[in-house]
Amino acid sequence: MSSRGITVDDSCLSALQELKSKREINTLVYRLNEALDTVVVESQANLTHEEMLASLPPDEPRFVVYDLHFAAADGARRSDLVMIFWIPDAALPAHKLAYSSAERVLQDLLDGIQVTVRATDLSRLAYNELASLAV
Repeated sequence: MSSRGITVDDSCLSALQELKSKREINTLVYRLNEALDTVVVESQANLTHEEMLASLPPDEPRFVVYDLHFAAADGARRSDLVMIFWIPDAALPAHKLAYSSAERVLQDLLDGIQVTVRATDLSRLAYNELASLAV
């Protein structure tokens, strides 16, 4: 699938369907290929929140779909899919531009995402911060 010069590999959509249906994984990490023109799956895993944060490179963008489990204000256990657009300040300008274009394409293609977060540093991705956005 393609738009704006960015292609999303079919494996990205398949991985999201697997995350949503099987619940054996809770984290998908997507990246652009070396040519910066195709979104591909970098990893699929079952990570704690801290492990997910640690997996983000300090100087390279990534896209993450994370199944966030939290307690709502009424105490009920909830789960929302969070799409994280990780664009660290230290990333190369060409990478920031390419990932920004890919972000728009992914937003159009990925369904079932309840919360979208754009982050340039890890403080924006703290567990309590994400849970407050999901409520």
